[in-house]
Amino acid sequence: MRIALVAGEASGDTLGAALMEALRRRFPAAEFAGVAGPKMRAAGCTSWNSIDEISVMGLTEVITHLPRLLRLRRNLCARIVAWRPDVFIGVDNKEFNLGLAKLLKRQGLATVQYVSPQVWAWRRGRARTIGESVDLVLCLFPFEPDFYREYGVRAAFVGHPLADQIPVQVDRAGARAELGIPPGARVLAVLPGSRRGEVEKLAQPFARAAEILAQRFPGLVCLAPMVTPALRALFAARCAELAPTAAIHLLDGNARGALAAADVVLVASGTATLEAALSKRPMVVAYRLGAVTAFLLRTLGLVKVRHFSQPNLLAGTELVPEFFQGAANPHNLADAAARWFEDPAAVAQVTTEFERLHERLRCNGADRAAAEIAELLTARVAMP
Repeated sequence: MRIALVAGEASGDTLGAALMEALRRRFPAAEFAGVAGPKMRAAGCTSWNSIDEISVMGLTEVITHLPRLLRLRRNLCARIVAWRPDVFIGVDNKEFNLGLAKLLKRQGLATVQYVSPQVWAWRRGRARTIGESVDLVLCLFPFEPDFYREYGVRAAFVGHPLADQIPVQVDRAGARAELGIPPGARVLAVLPGSRRGEVEKLAQPFARAAEILAQRFPGLVCLAPMVTPALRALFAARCAELAPTAAIHLLDGNARGALAAADVVLVASGTATLEAALSKRPMVVAYRLGAVTAFLLRTLGLVKVRHFSQPNLLAGTELVPEFFQGAANPHNLADAAARWFEDPAAVAQVTTEFERLHERLRCNGADRAAAEIAELLTARVAMP
């Protein structure tokens, strides 16, 4: 069994590694290759390219890198076709992976998209074209398969592996002890993103918000887990300039430990918001795009949902405050975070909602995903 995978960011690397382990339980002799991060490489995936090479967000940012990305995709397609895997699995990173999957499907390969693009949020008609690219969409959220069925696309809800990996009761005291934080300290976790574009856009408002909070709450402990050394250096420079009082302590990775230790989380929109919710931590969510991308989204009315953070999307209501573009400024972020610090009743209420969300998503996601892929391959073998 040969399985090709392509992930394009830290969250995809985590999902891909868990899926690989589940697939290996079904196919012990399986070989894995493609584009992988450190977790997937540790799980045994041969990485032909760096995960950072395809980690680009936003319309204008993609356009800037388009010639390089297209060249990379062509070369990767040729290499995968030459390797002749039994299945190609695109792990999130829809912009890159769906185009690659379409090319591979034309070559007769089985193709899977692990993590549904948010077509239900914008460009709904795109669901039909996704069916032209992949044989199966593996959905992390329970409402997604029904949407795809309207367009005749095979899709299955498999749950979210993070809900299986993160315990229902997170050990805050243990996490603080490991990080050397006093049990009674106020702790703010700052997660400005896993991609360079995210950190570049959110470093200033996040660092300044932490500084405002540190001045408002003397003794506040600020933690910032960083995905790569390059992102750490970028954010550290902004913190030194903008947050001297906050004295933000930068960690090499260990986002889960920082979330477990935190009272409140300041976080970039994305999978990290779900990880914070599963850790039962109140949060403030921010999202910034390039100016042109944001203008087009607003002007063309492409966004079809009221919320963009995963906890709010899953709940269908605003459980946590979220700020977009100019509203994601230091004072708004600091004020919203301060309310969590000052309102224990609100924290208790949102914690209960997060516990319900956890139970909905906790269903052995990686194994269910592996089972769906195995079923797809079995059906293909049985075809005349």
